[in-house]
Amino acid sequence: MRLAVLSDIHGNLAALEAVLADIAAEGIAMIVNLGDILSGPLQPAATADRLIALALPTIRGNHERQLLTQPPAALGASDAYAVAELGAAHRAWLAALPATLALHPDIRLVHGTPDSDLAYFLETVTPEGLRPATPDEVVQRAGPLGAGLILCGHTHVPRVVRLPDGRLIVNPGSVGLPAYADDHPWPHVVETGSPHARYAVVSRGADGWSAQLRRVAYDWETAARLAAARGRPDWAVALRTGRAGPLT
Repeated sequence: MRLAVLSDIHGNLAALEAVLADIAAEGIAMIVNLGDILSGPLQPAATADRLIALALPTIRGNHERQLLTQPPAALGASDAYAVAELGAAHRAWLAALPATLALHPDIRLVHGTPDSDLAYFLETVTPEGLRPATPDEVVQRAGPLGAGLILCGHTHVPRVVRLPDGRLIVNPGSVGLPAYADDHPWPHVVETGSPHARYAVVSRGADGWSAQLRRVAYDWETAARLAAARGRPDWAVALRTGRAGPLT
């Protein structure tokens, strides 16, 4: 079994198309989507249309929950832009997405952790910033979940961790946004250091699950110019460089 894993597209249609082309070239038939699909200043409605037509197994992320449930005045700039662009059919599609999904008895899809779409699974935020989670932290967050393969997103950091009991946890990284700054629960930045679109390929063989992290080039300069034109210089820097830009 081979499976392509997407997460954190954030309305970046050009990056999504490049990743889908790479998946097709790899001959992979099954694709899953781990959420945070549309939020951002790029092309949320067109991205939704593309994904609705594909009908991929998809879960919602924290941004889907936020833009559907929070009042407009409470939304951040990325969610507010997406809400203004989406139509009723787009919102109905998002509302129907589950928070987690058992794709197979041995495969579980989550956005953050099995218990929270805001918690980081394979990273930990401290007052000093972001660091990789310790093995004990990852085991605690995984809890008793029995799936041999746990797919997570949210942090935009491509990472693969194998637990002592053999379970494999894979974050494919972000298709559409390679860096960002956040203040929850303390100020920190997440940076991949390159502007490439990211996804993962997971495979199950005789020895169990394994993962390959992939990065794909696309026209990130055009995406950065679009973000800048829509008043998001922080996104423009992130899309061009993979480094967190200044907050607006």
